[in-house]
Amino acid sequence: MTEVLLETPMESVALLRINRPEAKNALNAEVRRQLAEHMARLGGDTGIRAIVMTGNEEAFAAGADIKDMAEVGAIELMLRNNHLLWRTIAQCPKPVIAAVNGYAWGGGCELVMHADIIVAGENASFSQPEVKVGIMPGAGGTQRLTRAVGKYKAMLLAMTGQAITGTEAGQMGLASKVVPDAEVLSAALDIAKTIARMPPLAIAQIKEVMLAGQDASLETALMLERKAFQLLFASRDQKEGMKAFLEKRKPAYEGI
Repeated sequence: MTEVLLETPMESVALLRINRPEAKNALNAEVRRQLAEHMARLGGDTGIRAIVMTGNEEAFAAGADIKDMAEVGAIELMLRNNHLLWRTIAQCPKPVIAAVNGYAWGGGCELVMHADIIVAGENASFSQPEVKVGIMPGAGGTQRLTRAVGKYKAMLLAMTGQAITGTEAGQMGLASKVVPDAEVLSAALDIAKTIARMPPLAIAQIKEVMLAGQDASLETALMLERKAFQLLFASRDQKEGMKAFLEKRKPAYEGI
């Protein structure tokens, strides 16, 4: 069975489904490897303009596979170089939308936070429960979570391992949009469809500048924004977009 399924539900949009229902989509080595491979390939595919990442109704991903970790030693864990796979996902240049139903625990919650936009079901469940098995988040759960919800909420979640609902995640700033559980995937695909109609170069620059600027000084981040803004005036899509606006018609963006 393929642990990550690739679908193209509509033009220019890719859908990645984590497919380990027997393990609540727990992230074993093969899932992480396949996700990284898909993200690397889709990131270079000019025909794809947005990526939706999801699981199933029961679980987005219920954490790392404990069976794969219980007896591993520190050196073996280091030599696995899992951080390189996570980095590939994080560095995908295309916008990534996470559609979250059910459990997004541990590594699953960390995977969600690698996305650019998060659509959560009202009854989805987010948690960083690693402390309950004697460890701590190790794939961004202390750093990305703090940046998303702030120090005090992140400390509470990481130190207690408690779960929050999708509704609470939205209130906390961990979800971009919260919808009824049955509407999660369709809402995520609608967002992807909207983004896919936008000029790809502008979308890529928005993502790159936002991610790079969040850890820079405001002055440096504004400089990055300014240079990217100026660069887009060299694109054919900028000319097309403004011409279409003036002519009161829909633009046809080519990504050049």
